[in-house]
Amino acid sequence: MPTEHAPPCHRLTGIGDEAAADLEGQIAAVQALGWSALELRTVNGTAMADLGPAAFRGLVDRLRDARVDVVCLASRIGNWARPVTGSFDDDLAELETLAQQCAVLRCRHVRIMSYPNDGLAEAEWARRVLDRMSRLARVAEQAGITLVHENCAGWAADRADRMLRLVEDTGSPALRLLFDTGNGVPHGYDAYELLEKVLPYVAHVHVKDAVRTGDETVYTLPGEGRARVAACLRLLRESGYSGWLSLEPHLAVRPHKGLRSHGDAPALFVRAGQRLRLLLDAPAAPVPAGDRGSGAGR
Repeated sequence: MPTEHAPPCHRLTGIGDEAAADLEGQIAAVQALGWSALELRTVNGTAMADLGPAAFRGLVDRLRDARVDVVCLASRIGNWARPVTGSFDDDLAELETLAQQCAVLRCRHVRIMSYPNDGLAEAEWARRVLDRMSRLARVAEQAGITLVHENCAGWAADRADRMLRLVEDTGSPALRLLFDTGNGVPHGYDAYELLEKVLPYVAHVHVKDAVRTGDETVYTLPGEGRARVAACLRLLRESGYSGWLSLEPHLAVRPHKGLRSHGDAPALFVRAGQRLRLLLDAPAAPVPAGDRGSGAGR
């Protein structure tokens, strides 16, 4: 299962359904890059928590045959489709299922978000989010897994102060942060500057890049956009970060936009992975002072 002694910032994986809908295609894509781990979100369009027992057993057997580890399950808990006024029972049920899957897969992390608002006053929105997070963290702690909150959707989506409050108020080692290099571009903030503030709590990383063109976000190969991916990777390396870097290029798949994988997805995924490898292998260079603040592409 996952190796604990790889060099910092060189434990590479990817969200499989960004390369292919089916498990065989997902395995083939990471193996084409020389990697031996996956982050799983959906298989054949079905979310992990919705897989039936037989489908899950088949998935486990195939992964073991391929000698591919699973390092994170990307859940729907608190995401863009689940506002804070929605049913919390759905999230608890999903977490229970994912915790059981993690035990079988020997997977430690479950990706979550922090609930979009639905007309509530700011204080009430915060109160409900923090209450839910505390309850989710208790479940995760008992299951021996860690929830990793992504800077994507919800109350703490794009503000470092709220991310820190989320972790510190919850007070549980079972809640940490997932930093996505590319989310600042579509959401209008500098992800590198956010990373500087939340770095001690980052336990998982997604890698993507993008540029903003008018009202549209166009995703690019890592290092070709405005997300300052190389600078983020350098900061992670210098901090001693030793978690996984998970490729989520969004070149062929964007679930929140309804874009699913197509024929070019495997090749695009592999190209993005190759570019990530080049960024990691490139000699370190200082970040130009004038580069600060450019990440939002505004």
